[in-house]
Amino acid sequence: MSADDVPRTVLGLNPFEPGFYEDPYVQYAALREQDPIHKSALGPWLITRWDDVHALLRKPGTSVEERNIEMEGPSRRERLGDLAGTGTWQRSLAILNIDPPDHTRIRRLVSKAFTPRAVERIRLRAGELVDDILDDLATREGPVDLISELAFPLPFQVISEMLGMPEGDRLQLRAWSHTITQVLDPLLVLQHGAEIVEASGHMRGVLAEAIAWKRTRDDDDLLTAMIRAEDEGDVLSDAELLENVMLLFLAGHETTVNLIGNGVLALLTNRDQLDRLVADPSLDANAIEELLRFDSPVQFSRRIALEPIEIKGVRIEAGELVMTGLGAANRDQAKFGDDAGSLDLGRVDAREHVSFGSGVHHCLGAALARLEGQEAVGRLVRRFPGIEAAGPPIHNGRIVLRGLDELPVLLA
Repeated sequence: MSADDVPRTVLGLNPFEPGFYEDPYVQYAALREQDPIHKSALGPWLITRWDDVHALLRKPGTSVEERNIEMEGPSRRERLGDLAGTGTWQRSLAILNIDPPDHTRIRRLVSKAFTPRAVERIRLRAGELVDDILDDLATREGPVDLISELAFPLPFQVISEMLGMPEGDRLQLRAWSHTITQVLDPLLVLQHGAEIVEASGHMRGVLAEAIAWKRTRDDDDLLTAMIRAEDEGDVLSDAELLENVMLLFLAGHETTVNLIGNGVLALLTNRDQLDRLVADPSLDANAIEELLRFDSPVQFSRRIALEPIEIKGVRIEAGELVMTGLGAANRDQAKFGDDAGSLDLGRVDAREHVSFGSGVHHCLGAALARLEGQEAVGRLVRRFPGIEAAGPPIHNGRIVLRGLDELPVLLA
């Protein structure tokens, strides 16, 4: 069966449908049931069942490099360059966007700082930061916004300290980061291309200055380790260093903001599970896995076919883009049971979610995100077991990096 043979239906992912950003899982469920290997009108494929998603994420003969997409007209990157009026939008050298063998080499040089044992050493500091934030929040009267007060400052401070970043304007860096990550969203990237490129230029400038400053010092931090990184004669080039520091800085806090915000919102709307977590600290680790499964901070990941691929009898041609529906797969009843759409902090197979991807591109910072989620969510609900919503949450309006811009709560 080829793409032209796929039955055409009116079914399709529609982010313009009212309520989509509040709850996209209704549409995901319909796609999983009726058209699980879906060819969109815009060209990319979308797969939504867990076994298909998991298999494709690990499948040889696929790519993450945009240059391998065969499409008519200018590429997305070329359009961004035109919008910005610059020629600076070049192939990214960050490990998120490159294939082996370059991916293997760079990941090997960077990954030593992100082993579970290395990350676990950060737990004490993360707990201290959470307690400091909660101490401050305890003095407040009235509603507080949990995104700006906890979900953002905690991972931002952790990754800044890990990298050994000099003090700077954190609100400005946050704004640039929030703008840059729109590059992952198929709608926002075309609406805000010029802003994305401008913010990227500013961020690269700040990080280049930090790298230059760090080269003059003898510090014990991640940025210094990356500058000195060498393995079997391999080193990071200046361009590779800058791109991967930028990726770690952005990914090191942006997705964790969404994990904490989405996770707390899920608990507020499932009070029995919040009370369960308050009463049983031994659930902390599995609770974060279930919150990641239930409402993933990253909803989609891409793969490009380098050769024809067949999935359940459907043929995908070389050069075609496939979006793996991570959020949809995480609620697949065929994998997680009839209650896959429900929150269960004791779910025995919660860790089998695909929120961090799978295969060679499995998220490098997964252990760090898990740790920060455990420290933030567990300490929050036990410090304020009577926490409740103080108004409707404001979703960030993004398809790929699903999260909240505001989560007003009353602490008690």
